Amino acid sequence: MEQTASNAAQGRARIKIEHPWPAIAALMIGAFVGMLSETSLNIALPNLMESFGITNATVQWLVTGYMLVIGIVLPFSSLISKWFTTRQTVIFGLLAFLVGSVMSALAPGFGVLLAGRLVQGIGTGLVLPLMFTVAMLIFPPAKLGTVMGMCALVIMFAPAIGPTLTGLILGSLTWHWIFWLFVPFLVVALVFALLFLKNVGTITRQKPDLPSILESIIGFGGLVAGVSLAGKYGWVSPVTLVILAVALVALVLYVRRQLGLEHPVLNLRIFSIPAFRSGASLVMLDFAVILSSMYLLPQFLQRGLLIPVAMTGVLMLPGGAINALVSAFAGRLYDGFGARIPVRTGFVIALIGAVMLLFAGPASPAAYVVAAHIILMIGCPLAMSPAQTYALNSLSGAQSGDGSTIINTMQQIVGAVATAVATSLLAIGETRAGKVDKAAAFTNGTHYGIWFTIVLIVIALLISLRVRRFSHADDQKA
Repeated sequence: MEQTASNAAQGRARIKIEHPWPAIAALMIGAFVGMLSETSLNIALPNLMESFGITNATVQWLVTGYMLVIGIVLPFSSLISKWFTTRQTVIFGLLAFLVGSVMSALAPGFGVLLAGRLVQGIGTGLVLPLMFTVAMLIFPPAKLGTVMGMCALVIMFAPAIGPTLTGLILGSLTWHWIFWLFVPFLVVALVFALLFLKNVGTITRQKPDLPSILESIIGFGGLVAGVSLAGKYGWVSPVTLVILAVALVALVLYVRRQLGLEHPVLNLRIFSIPAFRSGASLVMLDFAVILSSMYLLPQFLQRGLLIPVAMTGVLMLPGGAINALVSAFAGRLYDGFGARIPVRTGFVIALIGAVMLLFAGPASPAAYVVAAHIILMIGCPLAMSPAQTYALNSLSGAQSGDGSTIINTMQQIVGAVATAVATSLLAIGETRAGKVDKAAAFTNGTHYGIWFTIVLIVIALLISLRVRRFSHADDQKA
């Protein structure tokens, strides 16, 4: 530890490796593919429903199941690093994603396709948190700003271009090629990992807490499963209610256990810090807004406006590009303005975009929907980075790592739940549309889902308005 501190003080990397950029490239490529996979299937869902003869409630498991596995694996990233070397974990994660991609590409039925997606989720859950950890250790302080900026750009750019790439693929090929697309990226990442990545962790063989593991899997998994099944069986069905009840009990037990353990899996005690609690809540709500709207919009373009899939991908590109561009500079706004102005402004802009989508119908010009998407994608990233910086800046020392793990984990869980709720509302809206054509019925279902997105934005806006001081200068007075 003294050597690490000395290195940092002298402007050297905490852990010296010969080729840091090729080493971090292995993790960046892996994280890029993982985040690309998170949104790339949204535009293919109507195609997959037709291919397998399944409903919206069933096909959305390809999205929520993937995020659920990431959310289950992420909390154990710290424990895994105590049992396996960095090389072992990264190489296993990349191989898992590669195997899952090949399984999905060759899937003869929906069951195998879903299994492949779950295996992919394991890979992303292992690689994603390590990208930031390794970057902090193998680069000197003078280069960390550049490296962390590259990492953030990877995280935001990949999901932004996912729908566009998928649309172009489906315009001339089958859905199988979506998964084949990941393979060459993963092979390159594996080569970099095998040749340049070194171990940067310390193996301590810390004893895993089995009750925490079981409570986490049952609680988080049951919550997403219950909400997802509500789209098929209804919110008041015995199946849905029992699963949700079991999940909530498991989550209560999980929280109590984490608060009582000396070395918890997730250090939930930091939620007692007002600034972290507010900032983390805003990040989770923002992520839920992005994923719920990104789930609904590509399907609405295809099934509401009856636009071909390839053109749908092209129409999704402007909003995705704006998302990446705003994300690239939004974090810097915190240094000059704190979080209050960009966060509140971002959610107001996002609310305008969501309300515009609420007024979109089968006869609406595609340009109107694209404009609404662009406005939404200006607002969401404008609020995201300042809120996350505000939350993490309220922590100190080891708490920063705990805070980052909690935010990354809860983003995936909340995103999966938000997608499942949007799917359920979409089905309810279609059913209640009455005797209208399919495009009008789907539009009505989309509006039900957009109302949910609007509610999330309003809640986030109210939270941001209640924070008196929204900057790092006065965290504890928040």
